[in-house]
Amino acid sequence: MNSRYAVAVLALCLAFIGQAVVSAAPKEPKDAKCPVSGKGCNPEASADFAGGKVYFCCGNCAKAFSGDSAKFAAKAHQQMVSTGQLVQKGCPFSGAPVKEGTKISVGDAEVGICCNN
Repeated sequence: MNSRYAVAVLALCLAFIGQAVVSAAPKEPKDAKCPVSGKGCNPEASADFAGGKVYFCCGNCAKAFSGDSAKFAAKAHQQMVSTGQLVQKGCPFSGAPVKEGTKISVGDAEVGICCNN
């Protein structure tokens, strides 16, 4: 993946998180990836974050996250989207309603935008 493309995707993901709300009914984290190691998650290893829960593969990763959550925030937010804890409520750029047919994939999440601009 081109590094400029990766940075653009990360920026879009972070903007998407700014236009998201915490959902009350998260999915099971069995298929989620640990934001620290990238491995599969253990539902018993978790930490509260941004109004939801972030899951880890082990207690050591949970401890590393708690020590510097800002370092892992983008991946933690992406995990919260994939587990259904964060749900998009508007365009990440304008806040306007999402237009049908303008969704793109960011990681394992679909992000809708208001226009093709």
